[in-house]
Amino acid sequence: MGEQLLEQLNESQRAAVEYCDGASLVIAGAGAGKTRVLTYKIAYLLDVVGLKPWNILALTFTNKAAREMRERIEHLVGTESARYLQMGTFHSVFSRILRSEAEKVGFTSNFTIYDQSDSRSLVKNICKEMGLDEKLYKPSAVSDAISMAKNRLIMPQAFAVSTLFDSKHPKVAEVYQHYVERCKQANAMDFDDLLVRIYQLFEDHEDVRQRYVERYHYVLVDEYQDTNYVQQKIVYQLTRDRQRVCVVGDDAQSIYSFRGANIDNILNFREAYTGARLFKLERNYRSTQLIVEAANSLIQKNERQIPKEVYSRNEHGERLTLKPAYSDKEEAMIVCKDIVRLKREEHGEYSDFAILYRTNAQSRAFEEQMHKMNIPYRIFGGMSFYQRKEIKDVIAYFRVVLNPDDEEALRRIINYPTRGIGDTTISKIVNTATENGVSLWQAMSNMRHYGLALSASTTGKVEAFRQLIEEWRGRLASEDVYQLGHAIIMESGISKDIYGSREPEYVARQENLEEFLGSMQDFVESRKEEGQAESIYLGDFLQEVALLTDLDSDDNAEQPKVSLMTVHSAKGLEFPTVFVVGLEENIFPSPMSTNSLRELEEERRLLYVAITRAEKHCILTCAQNRFRYGRMEYDTPSRFIRDIDPSLLYVDDGTHRPDNNTERTFAKRTASTSYRPSFQHAPSAPQTVSQSVAPHYRPVSSKPTASGSEEGIHSLREGMTIEHQRFGIGTVLKVEGTGENEKATVEFRNAGIKQLLLKFAKIKILK
Repeated sequence: MGEQLLEQLNESQRAAVEYCDGASLVIAGAGAGKTRVLTYKIAYLLDVVGLKPWNILALTFTNKAAREMRERIEHLVGTESARYLQMGTFHSVFSRILRSEAEKVGFTSNFTIYDQSDSRSLVKNICKEMGLDEKLYKPSAVSDAISMAKNRLIMPQAFAVSTLFDSKHPKVAEVYQHYVERCKQANAMDFDDLLVRIYQLFEDHEDVRQRYVERYHYVLVDEYQDTNYVQQKIVYQLTRDRQRVCVVGDDAQSIYSFRGANIDNILNFREAYTGARLFKLERNYRSTQLIVEAANSLIQKNERQIPKEVYSRNEHGERLTLKPAYSDKEEAMIVCKDIVRLKREEHGEYSDFAILYRTNAQSRAFEEQMHKMNIPYRIFGGMSFYQRKEIKDVIAYFRVVLNPDDEEALRRIINYPTRGIGDTTISKIVNTATENGVSLWQAMSNMRHYGLALSASTTGKVEAFRQLIEEWRGRLASEDVYQLGHAIIMESGISKDIYGSREPEYVARQENLEEFLGSMQDFVESRKEEGQAESIYLGDFLQEVALLTDLDSDDNAEQPKVSLMTVHSAKGLEFPTVFVVGLEENIFPSPMSTNSLRELEEERRLLYVAITRAEKHCILTCAQNRFRYGRMEYDTPSRFIRDIDPSLLYVDDGTHRPDNNTERTFAKRTASTSYRPSFQHAPSAPQTVSQSVAPHYRPVSSKPTASGSEEGIHSLREGMTIEHQRFGIGTVLKVEGTGENEKATVEFRNAGIKQLLLKFAKIKILK
């Protein structure tokens, strides 16, 4: 049986499976059969080495991974042996141990496990009891700080002198102390406690540690590059005596530092375990040879790594393709047209395609273009752009301003951001409206007439909210959707609420809000250019958004769909064709990473993960400009594009004349702003909405800005080639009208035929 097992492995996989005498580190390149090695090694330990199933401990990061491994092992060695394996996530395995050892760490065996919402609720209550300002001490941010401290084994008494201590929020240490005490009183542990308490159990009770060392003769850990400090410590506690441990992972795919993952665990493994053997799985079974070579050329630019040379024996394949676009609008068009083309040429399904982006906010342009082209899609690991909370909140404000009798929208925003109109007040308004057969708005607007009895203080708050809505309503006909929408976001307090923290959750909301502002500005400018200046107001915009949100309902869940997701969500997945979009400075790499070599290298690993999801085609895109922060932003191509071997990158600018000179592409795309290749001189992070848009808002200019002069615009003739700020390169088919009404009909390479009103057109005559 043992030889039969080994015959199904390649030489590197076989060597990793056979070595069981000491610690081993298995570095598995992308698509190299990592799970296969783990499952076959467990089968080998059972069938050849002779270990009992209950003497093997296998730790994974997801229940799904544990289930898949168990099913594969059952297929190899039978259900009976696999049933008694000690296999599961860190949290599930160690929670079972804690149930039986709880008293030794001050709990009873029936302790409760708090999920994230329970933890945040307790933190919120503690902050309230301490009289802390919730806007300064947001429960989510405080809870995340406590979690990060636990993952690094920093206890409350050490927190105040740790690197995590923030002098702007000095009370977090006290909240942490109270939180630990309250959990103990409630006989409850959160998910982080399940690891911290196990570490403390083994550290403080040597007899208990020895008992589990004797039980687990061999320990295996999947995705070791994703382990945090406390997880690494627990594994070491269980294995330092025998050193019979096998960890599997890929340092080149370590992309979760924001969750506490520490790449040092895998890089320094052989220092922690003297004499540990290193095995490299370097054959990629997923991708074509040229995709693998391009990914290798990228990741080799990282200094901190375990060197390896991943290779493929699949078909030679095609080079990576870089498709520069003039704008995010054209970028979406290019990608969607390629999906339609490749699906037709290769007789594939929409499920063969994935669009990967750095931030969730980037999905909007692709969603809108797919709606226009009837391409089915799904947001993997997230929700559609217009279904995200912060976007729905803003749209609810818009709906109430347009139609104050909209009850559902009014209920959503009447106390968001918090303005002291609580549930009791809302219930009174609802009851009064129901009794009188009127809308909530009517009841609020005529409180005395309808007998709505509220305290003087509450009446003032309701009236202040009503007047705010009325003030915006008075601007409906005079301000376009961007001007009024921007004012609503700022004056309602939404911007202040969302920009109150730099935690990842809030950063994502900020990016979504900025993207939404950009979509409003794009809506205004596009309609003006296309001669629809009378249709740029709030009602017109809401009508278009309503059509998009209506299409979000999934009537056919089984239909093959294009997958849209962040690169972080894509790890572990694979697709025949992958588009990696938004490869620009200030997006990928993230501006928050560019002043740290460690963080910049993680961003490069993130792109490596994106490229290695592709089996046959990997297409990269970047945009020269996009609406962000409510204005047009000009970007340079990502520095990472230069890290890819130029001989492995085909540059397609849409002219059907391939330009394989990456340096020339950079020169073309960086004319307006200098490219900075070194992280020490990286572009500074762009200003946020709350910092920049309000004080620096400039209405859209009605002056012709495109060709540099009015004379240039009026010299436009049929047959000329022009460059448009958003639509790219096009040919003029017809020019008609005079003066203010002069129009040009232009056929663009990707955007199709557009009619532009020249007084607003953002164009430049090329020839």
